[in-house]
Amino acid sequence: MIRSLNGKKPIIHKDAFISEAAYLVGEIIIEADVSIWPGVVIRADSGKIIIGKGTNIQDNSVLHADDDAFIGEYVTIGHRVISHAKKIGNLSLIGNGSIINDGVILGEKCLVSSGSTLTENKSFQDKALIRGTPGKTIGLIRKRHEQLMFYANSSYIKRIELYKNSGLHME
Repeated sequence: MIRSLNGKKPIIHKDAFISEAAYLVGEIIIEADVSIWPGVVIRADSGKIIIGKGTNIQDNSVLHADDDAFIGEYVTIGHRVISHAKKIGNLSLIGNGSIINDGVILGEKCLVSSGSTLTENKSFQDKALIRGTPGKTIGLIRKRHEQLMFYANSSYIKRIELYKNSGLHME
């Protein structure tokens, strides 16, 4: 469901995929090749949310922020993620079940391990490998991590046409 709030509604690129079982409300900008999967909720009631080209937001994830939020290009947000991040840098991957609290800033190519919790207003450098509760940088990503992140993202971009051709998207 796509809803307007206080006169502001999502702007969705024609090449994006939005599941018919997603809920989007408020000032959201969705760029080309973005995919939003079943059960996703994106609430832009306190600021604008921009979702960059090629990003995928997987099943049952929730995005909300207390201010403007920016999700970069080719980001993968795994299943059941709760994100209040201020910024998620390009080419990052947020593992399943992670929680990102208000004001968090992630650099480019960050990898957040599944189940991690990033506490309020933390910032992480480019290529940070982040794990735990509270989330801490445990090192920098390696080539194998970059390959995993690329595969995760590209596999979702490939699924867009399959789902659109099957009529499983919002018109």
